[in-house]
Amino acid sequence: MIKVSVMYPNTPGARFDHDYYRDTHMPMVKARLGAACRYYTVDKGLAGGAPDEPATYVGMCHIFCESVYAFQSAFGPHANQIMADIPNYTDLAPILQISEVVVEHG
Repeated sequence: MIKVSVMYPNTPGARFDHDYYRDTHMPMVKARLGAACRYYTVDKGLAGGAPDEPATYVGMCHIFCESVYAFQSAFGPHANQIMADIPNYTDLAPILQISEVVVEHG
């Protein structure tokens, strides 16, 4: 299984609408990816590792798929629509990473 992490840096003065991201954007992404997206999570940054340190990322999502191929095959046809929605909730450029999930505990 792979995890696609999309992270938004916590930049002073930047705009990020958590409600829109959680309630509109991510359900749209899930609908477009269909069965290729096994599940997803949405995170809201609270703090950094040191006391009183701001969060590194203001928000992020993690999309879990069976393989890179499954993700790319499902995302590709809808990439333009998904990317075009970004200005509706932020003026930040997302950082993307694809990782292999090597341990998962319930």
